[in-house]
Amino acid sequence: MAIRALIADDHELFRSGMKQLLVDVLHAEDVREAESMDRALEILTAEGAGDLVLVDWRMPGMSGAESLAALRDGFPEAKVAVISAWEERSDILAALGAGVHGYIPKSLSSTQIATALQGILEGRIFVPPAMGKREGAPGEGSGGAFKLDQDKLTLRQRDVLPELLKGQASKEIARTLDIAEGTVKIHLAAIYRALGVRTRAEAIAKMSKAG
Repeated sequence: MAIRALIADDHELFRSGMKQLLVDVLHAEDVREAESMDRALEILTAEGAGDLVLVDWRMPGMSGAESLAALRDGFPEAKVAVISAWEERSDILAALGAGVHGYIPKSLSSTQIATALQGILEGRIFVPPAMGKREGAPGEGSGGAFKLDQDKLTLRQRDVLPELLKGQASKEIARTLDIAEGTVKIHLAAIYRALGVRTRAEAIAKMSKAG
């Protein structure tokens, strides 16, 4: 499949490097560039979103989760991911809570970034590896942190939940648990209801807040 993407970042050199990676490694055939969120929206509105939209967390015209949620709502056919030098947990959770398909730190190697993007295109949610290290620092996750009542879930839904939190796509969860993909989707819908969310990215963000 010919990949059509857009890179929105205010650093020209980074955009150039990302474009080369998308073309060389993911075989993208149409990679557009924007130096601001306003310019990105102009391009997306005029030309369509394509398959993948990459946005910097902090660039001109970007208002964090609000801008990301607008992108997701306005262009639901595209995979939207943040790629940023900022790696604060609060930023990552805010982005995932807005429904993006991944948050990719610029500190990752080009190979790691390519692998993350490939996974996103295949339907997985990419969460930075550091988010999986829950050290339990004093006070972390306090102040209204969400706690899921596991009793609200069936035994099979409790099996699905950790696979969801790994960012696994429905097909991969089905393969891991040896159940039908359609069954996985039913379990995911029940988990989303229990969490009070609509998307897997929101579910991951909410569960991550529980620390």
